[in-house]
Amino acid sequence: MLHTGFKKQLLSLLLLFSVQLSFSQKKTDSLLTIALDKGYTAYFNRHPKLLANEINNIKSLYNTSKDSTTLAYYYQYKAMLSKLHFKNDSAFYYYNESKIISEKIKDSLAAGRRLLSIGILQHKLNDHIGGEITLIEALKFLEPIQSNKYLERVYNSLGTIHNYLLNENEALMYYNLALEYNKKNNNPVGYLYLLNNIGLNYQKNNKNKEALTYFTRGLAFDSIKTKYPTQYTFLLENFAISTLKLNYNAKVLDYHLEVLSIREQLKDYYEISSSHLLITDYYILKSNTKKAIYHAQQSLEFAKKTHNNQRYLEALNKLSNLHTGEKSKNYLVEYINLNDSLIRQERNLKNRFAKIKYQTEKKEQENNLLKAENEQKQVQINYEKQQKTIGWLFAAISLLGLSLSASFFVIRRKQLVFNAQLQKEEAREHERQQIAKSLHDEVAGDLRLLHLKLQKSALHTEAAKLESVKENVRNLSHQLSSVSFDKVSFKDQIINLISDYFELDFKIKVTGLKEIDWSLVNNSIKRLLFLSIRESIQNCKKHANATKVNIHFTHNKKNVFLEITDNGKGFDTQTQKKGIGLHNIQSRVEELKGSFVIESEIGSGTQTRIQIPLNG
Repeated sequence: MLHTGFKKQLLSLLLLFSVQLSFSQKKTDSLLTIALDKGYTAYFNRHPKLLANEINNIKSLYNTSKDSTTLAYYYQYKAMLSKLHFKNDSAFYYYNESKIISEKIKDSLAAGRRLLSIGILQHKLNDHIGGEITLIEALKFLEPIQSNKYLERVYNSLGTIHNYLLNENEALMYYNLALEYNKKNNNPVGYLYLLNNIGLNYQKNNKNKEALTYFTRGLAFDSIKTKYPTQYTFLLENFAISTLKLNYNAKVLDYHLEVLSIREQLKDYYEISSSHLLITDYYILKSNTKKAIYHAQQSLEFAKKTHNNQRYLEALNKLSNLHTGEKSKNYLVEYINLNDSLIRQERNLKNRFAKIKYQTEKKEQENNLLKAENEQKQVQINYEKQQKTIGWLFAAISLLGLSLSASFFVIRRKQLVFNAQLQKEEAREHERQQIAKSLHDEVAGDLRLLHLKLQKSALHTEAAKLESVKENVRNLSHQLSSVSFDKVSFKDQIINLISDYFELDFKIKVTGLKEIDWSLVNNSIKRLLFLSIRESIQNCKKHANATKVNIHFTHNKKNVFLEITDNGKGFDTQTQKKGIGLHNIQSRVEELKGSFVIESEIGSGTQTRIQIPLNG
């Protein structure tokens, strides 16, 4: 037995150790709170160096504590720093990493907030559909915990996206939901933003009288000019725009100049560019070219300084129209180059965002699969130990069961991989559709406007070249556009494809098409078969000088087979490489665990055989 005095000393030491641990944890939490507060202040005031220092402090605290919440904050603040440096792809990556950690530790509030930040970032980079999907995902985390503050922001952001897309009713629906949460939050800043956004929604749909109602209500808010100057500038600026559109333009210039003055005091350089553009529009309306040029030039300078690319483009466009001769041409060329560059950047960022998300989800799936495998192995070990105690008879039975389980697991895993590949094909097809839509609706449309401007400026040679580029873009968009088997069946799509290419000296025959129930075949497989046939027909016509093409379908319970033969001039498969089209088809077939074989000889035509499993 322990001596009574010794037991008292031991208890005292344990109590002292517990107090020291508690004090150490409180000190760590206090230091983290200080670093977070200083970091947010640095971000709000746009001081990247100060923010970087606090990020280092947060990282040091994590290295000491190994606390997952601290690591999530570290990634969040890294994302904020990336935004200050205009590195949007890095910001997306770090926000996503922070969200993953928060989700793992079941911090729904933090996960929802990160998704809100990601959704807003996607919207600003013109990925409106991606932003909407992300924001709706944020609701899944925030609604169960009734986080009214951030639910208001999510619904406000959803309304802004639909406002931008000119979906008036959807935007109003989301803004009204945001207003309901705002009443619970009693948040004047959010309320003023919502009044401004609802007014903007009406303004964009040419309902300026209704818009003025909301702008006026916001401007009448108690002491708004002194308490909430930023919100005041937005409301007054939009009030001036609607006033001018309704020809109530007596004080429009005074309103814009007041907004400009306040923004200069606030050093809000990002929005100063917008103020100068609106003043430019006013002077254009009043035919005062000299002042219009001055303010357009000011807008251009502030847009460059703040990386406000949308205002940068608008300023170049106005300067091109305001000037004549060589100056006008120079601004127009700069506009074209910048617009092309921005389109490429946006497309690359969208692709990178999608890649980051895909890789993250893929890694998560792999980790879950490994975890499941480890759990399965542990169960098997325990099972084998139990079987040894029962006897050799039951050991033989368990071995048989193990074999069946392993076979089932292999089949199941193979099916999961196959389904993942099908989903990848669907994602790729969606991306092709988005690129085709962007080329057709945005790029071709912009080129059409530039073409008209060049013609008006008597630059006929440049206009002709631009017309050729426009046609190439439009053709490329049609090539990228795929087909939908939901509205038109696969059988009819193939018949339409053959009809498009069929000529008296180029005959195409198809067999076996009607013998297959295509409604049971996955759309990704049908799309791949369609693309393979289209690519082969194009090659037969363009390169092989063929006059006959035979297309034959067969199938069994596990596979679908496609065979394409032609009577063209053929080629040496040992020396001549496949074109990029066939190479892409082969890669996609092999991704679905299928086979792709081409046999050809010079003077003897070409035979292409494709086999794709129906269920992996």
